[in-house]
Order: sequence, then structure tokens, then C-alpha cells
Amino acid sequence: MGELLTPDLAQWLIPAAIVALLFIWLLYRRRNSGSRLKKVLSEIGHDRIDDLVIPNGDEGEIQIDHLLLTSRGLLIVDIKDAVGTVFGSDKMQEWAVISNERRYTFSNPQAALYDRIAAVRHIVRQVPVAGRILFLDGADFTKGVPGMVCDLDQLLDEFGEADKAAAKIKVDAFKPHWDLIRKAALGAQVDQMFSQSKK
Repeated sequence: MGELLTPDLAQWLIPAAIVALLFIWLLYRRRNSGSRLKKVLSEIGHDRIDDLVIPNGDEGEIQIDHLLLTSRGLLIVDIKDAVGTVFGSDKMQEWAVISNERRYTFSNPQAALYDRIAAVRHIVRQVPVAGRILFLDGADFTKGVPGMVCDLDQLLDEFGEADKAAAKIKVDAFKPHWDLIRKAALGAQVDQMFSQSKK
């Protein structure tokens, strides 16, 4: 029985076991992060629209991944799922993510978020509109966090409302403006279908 585990087999088996455990841990972490994301978004958002397309105010359209109706107004959430150390600032055009496995860059997401905020403000002019770039668990900003970036805890702290009765009063005041967003989205979908049927 002891002869089955040769030194050559042991050298291969131990790294394979470590890789398998690391993979299982990453899957567990990702699943937990996803369920926590849903919980936080449902806690701060009294209504929510995903994959929203609205006019951008410049004869075009813009897509918004998540728009929430909160007690503080409308909130646009762009989600980034980066694992590793993130290097980014308000003024950098390219942000970088460095992890043990790889290094990659992506464009500063704040410019696109400003465009989304402007498009929503063009429709609802008298309601506060905010935007956040949400980095899920696994992202670490060691050199400082840019202005519009947050994690789940910070998002909940900033947009959560402990007093549910007070939150409902505020949300009810924002409802007519929320309906304007829904109408604009419906209009954009109709325009899109009409332009596709012309082709």
C-alpha cells in the first residue's frame, strides 16, 4: 500500500490538491459575493431596472447596467469584478489590475459613468442622480480609492436607510420621476425596434 505513493506521484499530487482547493475557494467566494450583491442592491433599492437603454440627450442612446430608486434619489451602479490589486485614480486614463495570475488594464470607468449620469439627469432634472463604480470582493486599492469607487459595505453605508418609514416618504416623492425614466426607456426600445425593421 505504501508503494502506491511514490515520490514522483507525491510531487505531482500536492500541487494539484493545492490548485483544486484554491479553485474551490474562489468559486465559494464568487458565489457569496453574488448573493451579497443581490442582498445589498435590494436593501438600498426600492425599485430597480437592469440593462436599461435610454436616450443620451445627444440623438443617441446609452446603456445603464443597474439603475436603482433609493431614498436619496436615483443611483447608477456599474459593477466591476476584478481580483487583485487595482491601480487607478480620477486622473489616470488607464487603470491596471495585478494579481498572481495576470496583469491587465482597462479604461478609466468614470468617464462612461459621468455620461450615464448626464443622460439620466437629462430626463429627471429635479431629482438627485448619483453613480458608483462598485468593485466586488477581491479588489484591493492599495494606493487610494478614486472618487466614485466603492465596495458593497460603502454602498450600503451611503445609500442604506435605517428608518424605513422615512425612506418610503422620500421614495414616494421620487416615483413620478422614476416613471419618466421608464417611459424614456420604453421610447428608446420602440425607436430601436423601428430602426431595425427599416434595415
